Amino acid sequence: MKKYCQQRVNKAYSCPVEATVDVIGGKWKSLIIYHLLAEKKRFGELQRLIPGVTLRMLTLQLRELEADGIIDRQVYRQVPPKVEYSLTSFGASLQPILQQMSKWGENYMHLLEENQQRS
Repeated sequence: MKKYCQQRVNKAYSCPVEATVDVIGGKWKSLIIYHLLAEKKRFGELQRLIPGVTLRMLTLQLRELEADGIIDRQVYRQVPPKVEYSLTSFGASLQPILQQMSKWGENYMHLLEENQQRS
């Protein structure tokens, strides 16, 4: 959490929403967090659950979320190596936000479907 989060310490946000978007915004971070809400996942599981994300981008996003204290990375010393990702208690506090985003997305997708059927 340390290095990345410390880069944000001196950052001035104009509002709390800006701070939230700075940490969980972007195309992949909210999806990663969403998939970790239910249970911990391995890297390959996350990659399968998030089509379109590249290995490099998934790795980068996971590192940033870990640095911000949102997720925890657990490395098991075995052959082959096993790494699991889970939400920290701080990361789990995002659950209501992501549930609302999911609900809003469902409503929006329904609206798009209705509009497409009318066309």
